[in-house]
Amino acid sequence: MALVVQKFGGTSVADAVKIKAAAAKAIARHAAGDKVVVVVSAMGHQTDILVDLAKQITDRPSAREMDMLLSTGEQVSVALFAMAIQAAGHKAVSLTGAQIGIRTDSTHTKARIRSISTDHVNSLLDSGAIVIAAGFQGIDQNGNITTLGRGGSDTTAVALAAVLGADVCEIYTDVDGVYTTDPRVLPEARRLPSISYDEMLELASLGAGVMHSRSIEFAKKFGVKVLVRSSFKDVPGTLILAADEATARAASGVALAKDEARITLENVPDQPGSSHALFSELAASGIAVDMIVQNVGQGGRADISFTVPEDDLAEALERAEAVAKQIGAEGVSHDHNVAKVSVVGVGMARAEGVAGRMFTALAHEKINVHMITTSEIKISALVDRKDGPAAVKAVHKAFGLDVAAAEPAHAAAGGPLTKSSPLEVVRRLEGMEDLAIEDCLLDSSQALVTFTDLPDTPGVAAQVFEELGKAGLNVDMIVQSHPRNGLAEISFTVPAASRDAATAAAKKIAAARGAKVADVPHVAKLSITGVGIRSHAGVADRLFKPLADEGINIDLVSTSEVRLNVIVAADHGQKSLAVLRKAFGV
Repeated sequence: MALVVQKFGGTSVADAVKIKAAAAKAIARHAAGDKVVVVVSAMGHQTDILVDLAKQITDRPSAREMDMLLSTGEQVSVALFAMAIQAAGHKAVSLTGAQIGIRTDSTHTKARIRSISTDHVNSLLDSGAIVIAAGFQGIDQNGNITTLGRGGSDTTAVALAAVLGADVCEIYTDVDGVYTTDPRVLPEARRLPSISYDEMLELASLGAGVMHSRSIEFAKKFGVKVLVRSSFKDVPGTLILAADEATARAASGVALAKDEARITLENVPDQPGSSHALFSELAASGIAVDMIVQNVGQGGRADISFTVPEDDLAEALERAEAVAKQIGAEGVSHDHNVAKVSVVGVGMARAEGVAGRMFTALAHEKINVHMITTSEIKISALVDRKDGPAAVKAVHKAFGLDVAAAEPAHAAAGGPLTKSSPLEVVRRLEGMEDLAIEDCLLDSSQALVTFTDLPDTPGVAAQVFEELGKAGLNVDMIVQSHPRNGLAEISFTVPAASRDAATAAAKKIAAARGAKVADVPHVAKLSITGVGIRSHAGVADRLFKPLADEGINIDLVSTSEVRLNVIVAADHGQKSLAVLRKAFGV
């Protein structure tokens, strides 16, 4: 007997016919001997209808009353779903978030789960009932109804699977799995049989709309296997699981974040505390920063660039301009018309020439790259928004993602999967959505090479990394800052043993383009890994403040969903490691 959590989205329960069809899937699992919990979203576009009704009453409805209103959508769905199961002759009980015992904080419209009680649900399952749980909602310590924000029903389903120790969480939706990119943008996209948590986290945060990143954070933190399947077609779907169980590929997917905005603080004094001043101010406003790029300082000055969702641009710009005056930056620029294209793959770290392939593909389409940031499993490039779809198509083809992958047996079977290891009760029930930092690591084996005054033309990054690839150099961290005055700066790290070869190759590349090269023979790279790094607004501040307090300057920064990388002077490596381990409690 397995314990299965099934989640049905709004399109899967949009009308009575679809509710009955979804109920039949739950009944089939129950009849096979499994315990079944079903999480249901509001019907179809019911949430949008309720939002529109509120706007007809007032332009500024209170967040608390919006939660009261929007939670009714799921209450309708769970009652009708339970009726469908009962009408078919089976036992079912519907529960609201409060009746389940989903406790959240008091941040209305985007609450975070604090704990989930399992007693009531388990007693109903033991009695032979199928439990129908309302997604998207909970209750705070004062008894107020709260909602979990975008992707809330996915989050509810995975969280319940975590605390109940479910064998699998099946996400039924209007697509038949996770694709190499959005098939609505690129018809050549292919469904992936499996994908790792980290890859899915990156793709979800980068704009892949199949699942929200918060639900994948839960899955990774608690070891929940997630199977994304179609409500309307009998196909295997995509299994989301740990990296050592997923297929390792140099690239698993390409994502496009279309609504990015870029802000740059220009000529910031290159001294400890500058980054902290900026990101503490943004954190205080609850603005989650995405890409962060700080270039290598020249003449005591450096640029700090970052991206935010376009909806947050006005407030972020106001805060950035205030900080710029405070710290003595010479100016602030911004661009609201950019997009971020990213390639993601757990096998990227072991594959050669990944950066070169990506940038060459963009160069062939004459797409200019404005910023670059990398992690061990992701390369992101900021481009003009109009070039976004073409960039996705070019990169997708360059990595052969238009070729269908083979189906592994476990994904095709669709039956109960190996049960996750039991988790201690305290960890299951307390602080479920807290930031979870796994480790802080120090790598003192790298050298840093920087190009300055590179002409900002399409293909310059491709030319650089093609030449480095031909020289047999294994490049790790790559950062391209936002160009100014028609000139770009690109920095990269290589093993210190390769420093001479790297600088020789770099000087040859620079001479042909009228650029300059600087290098540092030994640097310290600090890497912070964990769950929730991007979705928690204050993470960057927690990184920069303790280093600033110790007078440690940061030379380079790159970010991703699951990792923050910074470069500091080699002689500050051990001290920086101790400071950050203390700051993040690892």
